[in-house]
Amino acid sequence: MLSIAGLVPFTTIDFPEHLAAVIFFKGCPLRCPFCHNPSIQMFDHKSDRDWDTEILPFLKERRQRLDGVVLSGGEPLAQPDLISVISKLKELGFQVAIHTSGVYPHQLREVVSLVDWVGLDIKAPWQKYTQLTGRPHMAPLVQESIDILIEQNVSFEARTTCDPRFLTLEDIRAIADDLVERGVQTYALQKYRTFPEDQNPPSVHEIDAFFNDRSLLTYLKQSFPHFTCR
Repeated sequence: MLSIAGLVPFTTIDFPEHLAAVIFFKGCPLRCPFCHNPSIQMFDHKSDRDWDTEILPFLKERRQRLDGVVLSGGEPLAQPDLISVISKLKELGFQVAIHTSGVYPHQLREVVSLVDWVGLDIKAPWQKYTQLTGRPHMAPLVQESIDILIEQNVSFEARTTCDPRFLTLEDIRAIADDLVERGVQTYALQKYRTFPEDQNPPSVHEIDAFFNDRSLLTYLKQSFPHFTCR
């Protein structure tokens, strides 16, 4: 049974070079202190939006306006019926993207041949993963997901959201060095954006420090064939 938290009817930034809708699913095994969607972290068998009576009719009406659908969360790979969702979206003519934390490599391998693009969140340097995800033993799972995406030649982007309360400039360099060694070609640095429920949010100056550091940006541009800030 699908557990859908919500639907964003239109986005130009969540699926590169595509006009897309975003479906948010409930449930994530991680407890990152900088999570923007803490309200949908808990696994809940109750769906706030019905797939058959709300989501599908909406998408069918917009087949001529949208060319993609993003599956996000939460963690979409935790949904037991995701293959059938992707298959239905493909039948409707949509390209499909997944946003994932990479902690379900087995499930990723099952769907990877069906999707067109993957956004893979890299939360921190591996030695900080337990601290910043609130769960032990997650780093090897994410590493396995990277290997799967590269082996299967899937179009994907690794990206890190820079919360200055938890990450440093040196952390970003360490993340980049490891990703390059693993063969990652595309990397994005994302600004942390505060939200109403955020406790003790960082200042604008602290947030912008990553993106105003010319040495870091030059290093990242030289490290990856495709690098972007957003």
